[in-house]
Parts: sequence; C-alpha cells; structure tokens
Amino acid sequence: MTARKLVLGLFLMVSPATAQDLMRAVEMPSHRAMIAQRGDAELIPFETDGCSGGLSASWRWVADTFPQIGELYQEHPPWEYCCVTHDRAYHNAGGAQTAAESYDARLAADQALQLCVETHGETHAQAYAERYDMTPEQIRSVHSLTSDALYGAVRFGGGPCSGLPWRWGFGYPGCFVLGDRTPALE
Repeated sequence: MTARKLVLGLFLMVSPATAQDLMRAVEMPSHRAMIAQRGDAELIPFETDGCSGGLSASWRWVADTFPQIGELYQEHPPWEYCCVTHDRAYHNAGGAQTAAESYDARLAADQALQLCVETHGETHAQAYAERYDMTPEQIRSVHSLTSDALYGAVRFGGGPCSGLPWRWGFGYPGCFVLGDRTPALE
C-alpha cells in the first residue's frame, strides 16, 4: 500500500468529524458577525414562506397550473409544517446569545427539519402508499431523499449574514461578515 492510499484511507475514516469541524470553522465568523451586529435590535414580526428557496411557491404553482395534480398531491408540500417550525428557529437565531450557541442551534434546527420530514414519511407511509399507488417503502424512500435534500440545501444556503431572506437570524437586521458595508459618514 502506498503512503498516498494510506493517507486517503485515514482521511476517509475521520472525514465526517473533520468535515463537521471544517464547516464549523468556516461558518463561525458569520455567527460572530450576526451576534455582534444585531446588538439590541428588535425582532421583526415572524413571517414564513413555508419551505424556502421556492419549494412551497413552486409546489403551489404546479398545483394551481395543473388542478388534477393539486387534487392528488395537495396544494402545499405535505411536510410544510416542518419548514414553518424550522423558519421559527431561523427567525430569532434559535434564541442564541453567543456565536457558539448560534452555530449549535442552527445545526440542531437543520437536523430537526431533516428528522421531521423523514418522520412525516414514516407516519404517513401506509396512507400515502394507498393514495399514490406506491409501496410504503417507496414513500419512506421519497421522504428520506427529500429530507436529505432539504438538509443539504439549508446547510448550504441558510447561514447567517448571507443577505438571503431565509438566512439564519432573518428576524434581525442584515449583517456582514466583514463589517458594515455602509460607507462611514464623516
């Protein structure tokens, strides 16, 4: 075995923990900036778009455009309540007071979203299987894939100080990792 293969093998064995540490290191400056820049700012009133990134909006458009699909598959993603719960945590940054608490709360909220969607599929597997002419295992599989995709999307696109409307801490004023982008007034 070459040294290169040995190093690659060792990396693959420790990569999940290493990846989590790397993601934490990359994301922490944004959490520090958000905590520092929000100060004593008041939260704006809570609003939700259901499942962000256009998922709920696209689902509604398809249901409205093709009424027979809307009748069969509903007007909203059936797990949309999971997204609304997730949005509540994102709105106030999970109530975090420190950057470390903020990071941990965001990770927990994203994991809870993933689990909620997967659990929804498990809970409704039999009824959906009958309704959609699928097997319960296919329903579970679709929900598992969906929950993994949602988790990946929110981990990638939901960080604080991103400028996106669905960012972590969206109930507070926007923040910037490199400080305020407003020119200083002399």
